[in-house]
Amino acid sequence: MDQSEFDKFADEYWSLHRINVAISGELPDYFGDYKIRDLSRTLRARGDNAAPAVLDFGAGVGTSIPHFRKHIPGARLTCIDVSTKCLEVGRSRFAGQAEFVQCNGDRIPFPESSFDIAFAACVFHHIDAGEHVRLLSEFRRVLKPGGFAFIFEHNPLNPLTVRTVNACPFDENALLIRAGTLRERMSAAGLRDVRISYRVFFPHALRALRFLESRMTWLPLGAQYHAIGLR
Repeated sequence: MDQSEFDKFADEYWSLHRINVAISGELPDYFGDYKIRDLSRTLRARGDNAAPAVLDFGAGVGTSIPHFRKHIPGARLTCIDVSTKCLEVGRSRFAGQAEFVQCNGDRIPFPESSFDIAFAACVFHHIDAGEHVRLLSEFRRVLKPGGFAFIFEHNPLNPLTVRTVNACPFDENALLIRAGTLRERMSAAGLRDVRISYRVFFPHALRALRFLESRMTWLPLGAQYHAIGLR
């Protein structure tokens, strides 16, 4: 990941994102919120503790922080990113709500077994494919035994997603990843029992149908998907 690529968008990230997702009829917070709700449901289903140590990898300007505080209020949250400018923006907006740490994109700067959860929200499509397994191995290294990686990505099988990504200034160098490919890379990194769930099937205009989405996670047509892999 190139730090300068994200530094230049730090101050206007939210406004650019809002314009980019307008086709869905939603604001950026809708997409941030559902991701952390999914993570919260996974924690409850596993019976895990209410105060997990969470690594937010590629946290940018900290847009996930309010949703963590809403859905997993006890989380001990560490936000890391290659962009010092994005982290400065996040630190100024969410002082005291998370730890902000700059990384070089090659190594996660924490000891082995530091976190219960390693979370990434639409980050890996910005990273060279040849680096994925090595970075996912870093996820595994910093996870505690029994911890898990929770990774969201855009679905390249969804034509509206592809259109949106192609029009997005900060996705100009992105290469979307098929769910099966990400699963293979997570497994190659030593993560176990990797499972895929497809998400976001209906735009705002069809929001009355969203109650069906929990039954459609097997269908590879959602706008995004998440992959969960165990340490």
